[in-house]
Amino acid sequence: MKHLHGLYGIGLVLIAWFVVAELEIVPELFVPSPQSVMTAFVDVSVTGYRGGTLLQHIGQSMGRLLAGFGLAAVTAIPLGLLMGFHPTMRRILDPLIELYRPLPPLAYYTLLIVWLGIGEASKIALLYLAAVPPLVISAMAGVRSINIRRLESASALGATPRQVLMHVAFPSCLPDIFTGLRVGIGFAYTTLVSAEIVAASRGIGWMVLDASRFLRTDIIFVSIIAMAVTGWGLDRAIRILESILVPWRGHD
Repeated sequence: MKHLHGLYGIGLVLIAWFVVAELEIVPELFVPSPQSVMTAFVDVSVTGYRGGTLLQHIGQSMGRLLAGFGLAAVTAIPLGLLMGFHPTMRRILDPLIELYRPLPPLAYYTLLIVWLGIGEASKIALLYLAAVPPLVISAMAGVRSINIRRLESASALGATPRQVLMHVAFPSCLPDIFTGLRVGIGFAYTTLVSAEIVAASRGIGWMVLDASRFLRTDIIFVSIIAMAVTGWGLDRAIRILESILVPWRGHD
């Protein structure tokens, strides 16, 4: 029953949406009815919207998102671990991370377009840069949270420095790393709309922007709901992976 409690809030929002639409408290143009959104969902899923079905638009966005986030994960996590273990590297690189971390994506997206063009490269680079800071910071935090007694105990039992690193230190960092992965995927997803503003003809973020030009709020609702569901799915996938790789979390 505990897993059903999270559905209560969603149910209340859906009921409020239905009541507002039925009583016409807000004009249909601004808040389309659930029936209109469902009709638009079926239409976009089957017939498509502006040259692509909903699944194709989602697939295009997921390809960009996973490419940028995947590149960030394989580069930022080792960098964060390196910065955590080596204070000199942290002193050199941490100011650079902290300087660009608060910048809004659109502030440097124009530069990426100038450098990389208006194709996929600039979009993936933008998503990559959005995901890097939380991954680096979480990996550094993981190193700092290592219990030094674990390292000393492993060394006292005859473990080599490499074994201590791979079998004690790195697993101890995993909980913080997975927290960073969840935050990073969220940052990258919120940047997706910005990435699809320029020279895109497909994508779930592009659908929102294009539909807004024609006041198709039903399509906007479909796109937002699709983004919410896929975003939840990605976060859930990371949590499942965490439960498999870090079963000891919460039992330390």
